[in-house]
Formats: sequence, C-alpha cells, structure tokens
Amino acid sequence: MSKVATYRDLLNEHDSLKIHRFQQSPPVNVVGIAAAFGLKVYHDDLEAGISGKIIKDPAHGGLAGYSIVINSSEASNRQRFTIAHEIGHYLLHRDRIGDGLVDDALYRSSLSTFEEVRANRLAAEILMPFDLIEKSIKQGVKNVQDLAKLFRVSAQAMSVRLEIPA
Repeated sequence: MSKVATYRDLLNEHDSLKIHRFQQSPPVNVVGIAAAFGLKVYHDDLEAGISGKIIKDPAHGGLAGYSIVINSSEASNRQRFTIAHEIGHYLLHRDRIGDGLVDDALYRSSLSTFEEVRANRLAAEILMPFDLIEKSIKQGVKNVQDLAKLFRVSAQAMSVRLEIPA
C-alpha cells in the first residue's frame, strides 16, 4: 500500500460490513466503525502519556476478539482519533499486534515509524473522508477551524488532512 488513495480502497474492501453508513455525514461515527470491524471500545484511566491501546481480548472484545482501550482523561477529539488510529492498526498490522499494542500520546508504539504513519493516514481517512470534506465545503463551511469542529477532530488533524501548513 504505497499511496494514500489505497486507504480508501482498504476501507471499501470491507463494504460488506457497511462501514460507509457511519461516514454519511460529519462527525463520523468512529465507535460504530470499530464495531463494524468486530472491535469493542472501552474508556479507561490509562497512565499519563498513553492515548490508547488495542489488545487481544477474547473474553470482552468484539467479534474480532480485540478491544480498543482509550484514555478517558484525554479530550474527545483526541479519543476519536485514537480509536481510528487503533482501527488502523487492526486493519493494517493485525499480525503485529500480538497480545497488545500500546500507543503513547505521540502515537508511537513498538511498531516502526512507517507503520505508525500508515495507521495515522488510515485514521484520517476514517474520520475525515475527502468526499465529506468536499460536501461540507460546498455547503458553506470555509475554514479549517470550522471543518475541524464539524468533524470533531483537532484543527491540526484537519490541517494535515488538507495538506495546509500549520
């Protein structure tokens, strides 16, 4: 998977799970997408500096046998991106998760920087699909801050998605 456009292709492969119904209008229902992939999402008090993790959890995980645990003390926008990031790990590197994969506040884990970047790009595709961004702009949303608010992501995440220098 060498191009960002292929992230949409990866999501389209799972259309039978009807994930697109969660991407019809902003904000995207990221918990619904996790459930569509068979992942259960929990909020917990994680140690400082840990944003989230995905763990093999046959007893309490979703149908896929994995749980995503999100740091309940972080901002809602951050939690949403972390959920999408962990979905990205599940879809891209399931074979590398082992018993669990912990991401710190900078989305670093035991995986390579390349793999973390790929998970971030897929997270952006999940939360901020270009077709929804374009639709929102056509409906009058004109700046990064308003788009970020509408999509419930940070202005920084929206700027990166739109390739606008911060």
